[in-house]
Formats: sequence, structure tokens, C-alpha cells
Amino acid sequence: MKYRKLGNSGLDVSAIGFGVWTVSTKMWGITDTAVGIDLLRSAFDLGITFFDTADVYGDGMGETILKDALGSKRDEMVIATKFGYNFYDFPGIQEGQRERPHDWSPAFVRKACEASLARLGTDRIDLYQLHNPRLEALRNDDLWSELDKLKTEGKVRMIGAALGPALKPERQCEEGLVSIRERGVAPQIIYNMLEQPIGEAIFPAAREAGIPVLTRVPHASGLLEGHFDETTEFAPTDHRYFRMHTPQMKAMWLQGLKKVKTLDFLIRPERTLGQAALQFILSEPCIGSALPNIYEKAQLTELAAAADTPPISAEELAQIRDLYRRNFDAVEEVAAA
Repeated sequence: MKYRKLGNSGLDVSAIGFGVWTVSTKMWGITDTAVGIDLLRSAFDLGITFFDTADVYGDGMGETILKDALGSKRDEMVIATKFGYNFYDFPGIQEGQRERPHDWSPAFVRKACEASLARLGTDRIDLYQLHNPRLEALRNDDLWSELDKLKTEGKVRMIGAALGPALKPERQCEEGLVSIRERGVAPQIIYNMLEQPIGEAIFPAAREAGIPVLTRVPHASGLLEGHFDETTEFAPTDHRYFRMHTPQMKAMWLQGLKKVKTLDFLIRPERTLGQAALQFILSEPCIGSALPNIYEKAQLTELAAAADTPPISAEELAQIRDLYRRNFDAVEEVAAA
């Protein structure tokens, strides 16, 4: 495993992190808590020390499962969590991926922080992130004054902003720039070889300001792992199941598979496509950590080793950029074959 400085926070994080939502939301086919705990412990044993969760995952389970799995390792790991959604008054509706109401009031933020500390079984949160904030929250001085107080009290070490939802990249570009330039905090974004617009918009500003960027969905919900094809079936408990049974979403998935085939040049005996997808992200200097969606032991072992595989070369990077600019126009050739 390789490790990186998280800006000037004094925190070192594993280049490959662990997004805890896969083991706490029951949206990735994992329905047994023991399986999630085993994956978290195995990740730590493989050198992963950065764990990104949220209070709303499983209505608190995203934090309690981390304590249950790795509570004794607290001082050897970096914990990021998120706040902003009021699941206390609006419980139990996350499985449909609908947003709960936000509450950015100082009183709610303090309540959320104290509750997260209790669920995590810790006295400090290393990276405390606004969860899918809009511009109004990023420019809410009362909210940021309360966050400064939490930092002064030692309950929070660093502030960030996890940007979303996934279908709003144009809005997230502006939110990312405001996070960096106006608040000086680390944004978390969706970024991968198939989805690059937010990164293209904010990386120059992050490099200039010395602000780290975190990335999630590095494999485009599994497409860039290279293990799926047109016949793949997902379990009904896996949110991707609905993509294969909704005509418009299935068409997008099949188009994504064709795009992925144009990236086969990245595969080497010593580097899988899934590992190359992570190396592509790590080639950007301002990246703090990439957060793959982990849901199987063999997949975890493969992706945890990605940082130690051959980096993406300048020639490979140029080819990826060119394919992306042309919208992977080889897709039409594949479709016509």
C-alpha cells in the first residue's frame, strides 16, 4: 500500500480507501453484517487505513459497523464521516436512494457531530464532510462558524464536502470550486475514466491551493473492474439489478461496457483493468485517496494492491484523455461489428 498526505492536516491516508456505504446500506448485495465486518477487518490487514462513511448510511450503521469492526484500531486509522441529512426525523427511506431533508442549522450540526462521535466510539472525527451540500450550505456563515467551533474543541480535525447527487455534475463543478476557493476544504467527487467532468473542472484549483481531493465510484459502479459483460446478473438486493431491468438504464450500462472494451490496452500481466482504473485516478497529484466500492473478498484483495501496480504511463494517460474527448468513438465501431 502507498500512503499520501491529506493536505496540511497532518493526516496520512492510504492511497486506496474504503467506502463504508457498501457494507452498511444493503444496496450492494451484502445483507449480513458479519460479512461487512470481515471485509473491513480484511481491508485494514491489507494496509487500508482510510475509511469513509456517513451518519445516514443505514441510519447510523455506517458508523457503528466501523466501531464494531475496527474500534480497537482507532489510532491506526483515519475516519471520515458525513453530516447534513436529517434521518432522525425521516428514518428508513434511504434504500430507494431518495434524499432526506437537509438541516444545516448550527444546533443540528452539533447534534449530528456528537451522535457520530458516540456511534464511532471515538473522541474526534478526522474528516467531517458536508453530505451533498448545495451552494447555500457552502456559503452559510453560521454553519461554518459552528464547524470552526467543533475544530477548536478538537472534535473535528478537518472539514470537507462530499458533493452529489451523482446526476448533477454541472452543479458539482461550481460547488467544488466554492469548496476549494472560498472555504479551503477538501471536496469528495465522483471521478473515473468514464466520468471526468468534475475532476477536469476542479483539479487545477485544488493543485494551486494545495487542497486534497477525494474520489468515489472509481470503477463506474463496477464497469471498470473489467469482470462484467452483457450477460451479468446482479442479486435483487444489489442496486445495479435495477439497471439490468430498466430499459433506459440497461442501455446505458451496455453502452458503458462497449466503452470499457476500448480500454483493454491498459491491462498487463501485472495490472488488471480494475487496478489501472485506480492508478488513473492516483496519477492526479492532488488526489488524497480513491474510494472503490468493496463488496467481495477477492475484489478487495485485487483493488487494495492497486497502488503497488505499474502507474499509468504518460502515453497511456494521453490515450485515455483522447478517448474521453472523443466520447470513446470506438464504441460505434464495436456496435457496428
